[in-house]
Amino acid sequence: MNIPLTIKTQNISCCAPAPEPTTSCCGPVEDTQKESLPKETPFKLNKSYPVAILGAGPVGLAAAAHLSLANEAFIVLEKGAEVAENIKSWQHVRLFSPWQYNVDKAAKQLLLKSSWTMPEEDLLPTGQEIREAYLQPIANLPEIKPFISFNTTVVGISKKNHDKMKSANRESAPFVLYTEQNGETKRILASAVIDATGTWATPNPVHADNVWTSAEQKLTDKIFYGIPNVEALKERYTGKRIAVIGGGHSAINTILELEKLEDVEITWILRKKRVEDAYGGEEKDALAARGELGSRIHTLVDNGKVKVFTPFYIEELKQTSAGIIIKGEGVTGEQRLPEVDEIIANTGSRPDFSFLKEIRLSIDGAVESIEALAPLIDPNEHSCGTVRPHGELELRHPETGFYIVGMKSYGRAPTFLMATGYEQVRSVVAYLTGDIEAARKVELDLPETGVCSLDLNSNSTSNCC
Repeated sequence: MNIPLTIKTQNISCCAPAPEPTTSCCGPVEDTQKESLPKETPFKLNKSYPVAILGAGPVGLAAAAHLSLANEAFIVLEKGAEVAENIKSWQHVRLFSPWQYNVDKAAKQLLLKSSWTMPEEDLLPTGQEIREAYLQPIANLPEIKPFISFNTTVVGISKKNHDKMKSANRESAPFVLYTEQNGETKRILASAVIDATGTWATPNPVHADNVWTSAEQKLTDKIFYGIPNVEALKERYTGKRIAVIGGGHSAINTILELEKLEDVEITWILRKKRVEDAYGGEEKDALAARGELGSRIHTLVDNGKVKVFTPFYIEELKQTSAGIIIKGEGVTGEQRLPEVDEIIANTGSRPDFSFLKEIRLSIDGAVESIEALAPLIDPNEHSCGTVRPHGELELRHPETGFYIVGMKSYGRAPTFLMATGYEQVRSVVAYLTGDIEAARKVELDLPETGVCSLDLNSNSTSNCC
């Protein structure tokens, strides 16, 4: 799962020794390239149209706050009926990162003018607290509320009177967004577009080849994608045989919560070579709560309370009268696992580009992130959020004025930083409003150690990266 991870290093690399010339893998980088960048003409927004922001989550609302302070017109298009609709599905989870790293500076500036009280900076909020104590107050600000359109799905974006192939006068043409709201299709013209829709709503399938099959799609009522609120779903899981799929801390937390239920049989399916690889640093972890998470699952496995199959690569799902059959490749070759009643999939998520087919994008073919970010965040090369501060320049697409920010900018990479998303939109808005110097001055103030998410309810934890 892609819940915010915040990282900072000082004198050492947070993940691996850095090649010469040495830099901190997560802290500010001494960027000599910026000095040699040619001067460019400031971007000019077409004042006849607003900037369209897709998604009313943390990063989308931060973009709205920055545009409001810059006195630029904007509109926020949110698919859900409420602010940060996606967070509602994991609102029971508590973040590892404290409040001070989850609040955007521009949003905070607007909120403090409205008599809002900043939560204690060192406390760890739940997803629900992020929504209710921070995001909903932003959405209710008089500078923001009139410009949010809920229940609005963007089904396509193009340039007015231009298909993807047409180049003549393309840059001067406004964007046109086709939306559906309450069964009615509307066209909205925009001077620029900031896509902050995230990836949470598009989870990966359970198959090792990452391909959706009709068999899996037919089992949607038996498969939960993400982090279930086990307490709220007690009737669904009590007395059941449950397969938890995934090798990250989201899967571990799910197992720890399921184990509290009565008469539950848990099967844990991972692709890791050894189950020990999922335990992490345990007592050596810089984050005590995260270390405890590894220690607790280690104990459950050693005590035989969890059946572990690893490495196991799922190739087929099939519903039978005896339960769901999971077939795949294990240590001994082709293998069929014992039948289960339910599946909980913690297999990550992916970006949705389906409504951007007429926009000229620069997307990495493997990571599916912004192309310039891919070498910095590729999970094949990086074990944590080893990404230097970046902004508008790295987020550019061939389509002038179009930006993908936030979690979606990372594509399939799981280590997105919420604070990084805030800095992205600060830089993008600075550029759109003509302040190139501010757009280039990209800095991040992050904690000294990796932080993901933590569920402190009943002393359980969850690192969702």
